[in-house]
Amino acid sequence: MKKNILVVDDFENTRWVIQFTLRKLDCEVFQAANGKEAMKFFDGRNIDLLITDLNMPEMNGIELVKKVRAMTNYEFIPIIMLTTETNPEKMKQANDIKVTVWVKKPFEQESFIKVVMKCLNQSAR
Repeated sequence: MKKNILVVDDFENTRWVIQFTLRKLDCEVFQAANGKEAMKFFDGRNIDLLITDLNMPEMNGIELVKKVRAMTNYEFIPIIMLTTETNPEKMKQANDIKVTVWVKKPFEQESFIKVVMKCLNQSAR
């Protein structure tokens, strides 16, 4: 069964690069430009992995993760915070709300795919 990945980033090019990187995996990739837009995907459908930026308009990554973690069907899905942010306080906030992995942009494709595969394997449990 195909895995469903939701990619949330306010830069269209970043979303495209992530989707291009994940082409090797047998997965369906959905895209949203911010957290508010992303929430429409949490409508009961199966989301196996959330990859989100931190700093976005409308609803940032921290707010998005809090909302997702508060939803019974999605409280345990793996979440990758993919960001240029280096502020230790922001990293602590992400850790406190149970972000699975913090990945810095720009990323190296092969190592990113390994992180994604590990997260997808985790969601299969």
